[in-house]
Amino acid sequence: MSVYGGIVLIHVIAAVCGLGATFALPVLMNRPKTVVQANFAIHVNAGIEKLAKMGSITLLVTGIILGILNPELFTKFWYIASLVIYIAAQPIVAVILPKKIAEQQAILESHTGEDLPDSYLQIGKKMAPYNHFMHSAAIILIALMVLKPF
Repeated sequence: MSVYGGIVLIHVIAAVCGLGATFALPVLMNRPKTVVQANFAIHVNAGIEKLAKMGSITLLVTGIILGILNPELFTKFWYIASLVIYIAAQPIVAVILPKKIAEQQAILESHTGEDLPDSYLQIGKKMAPYNHFMHSAAIILIALMVLKPF
């Protein structure tokens, strides 16, 4: 296998780790019905998020390295669009969603009782559009990288 091929392999594995979590985390966070379940989901989410962050950073670094090794990629629409979509998604993944989850966790810490408080559920509903955007971005990124349409 060539160096370029090895980097492509690392890039694909990173995509599975980084983009896979994009689909898993909203499902995990929307399942809890009790405070105990929600606390467990937040705990599991923290572990998955670490894997997603490592995958996401590796995805960006290997993508740029591939562009450096093959400068023609910088003339391809699919490559440039992938970078733009990836960068556009980062404020949501790195700031907005973690902040919302931290708000949910704070609500749980001050809550007494077994049922989830309405304020926790409302934050979950506010996260939905961001999660939908992330799902769409992930699907588009995968399609661009696999199909290389332009």
